[in-house]
Parts: sequence; structure tokens; C-alpha cells
Amino acid sequence: MSTDPRHALNHLIEAFEHHLDVACAQDRLDERALEQAESALRDAFFLYDDVLFRRFDVELPFDMYEGDEEYDEEDEENDDELDDEDFDDSEDLDIYDMDID
Repeated sequence: MSTDPRHALNHLIEAFEHHLDVACAQDRLDERALEQAESALRDAFFLYDDVLFRRFDVELPFDMYEGDEEYDEEDEENDDELDDEDFDDSEDLDIYDMDID
């Protein structure tokens, strides 16, 4: 495993690009190829996350969870306790309105 953060980042970017290529490649989606691209993307993300943490003690601001993890009932109860007034939408950035040209 490479411990060079730049190499890990480049690998992650390549995995994102490959995933996009597979997703947009044809009218009919190749499910097997998409699953492989998703797996490669997940692995590249975890590699990058691990390299940053081991090298600089830095954590990414988000996590990826496997789909087969059990949903914790306590999490559901905590979600129910949150009210709309607990959040300030004024500073939220709507990524769908961003100009990415």
C-alpha cells in the first residue's frame, strides 16, 4: 500500500472517473461493471481516508457505510427527536444549483 497522499488522491479521482464512465457508457447499464466500479471507488475512498489519517492524523468530514449494516433503533429514536428549528438552512449550500462548467 502506498502511503503517498497524492498517489491515493489520484487513485480516488481515477476511481470516480471510471465510475462515471461506466454509468454513462451506454443506454443499457452494465450492472456487473457498475458493481465493480462501485467497489473500486469504495476501496479508493478508504485508501485515501486511511493514508490521510495515518500520515497526518486527519479525518475526512464524512464516512461511507456498507449497505448491509444494521440500522440502529437508537439512531431512529434520535432522528425523531430532531425538529426543523434545530437546523439553520440559511447557510446551506445547494449543490444542485452550483455552476460546475
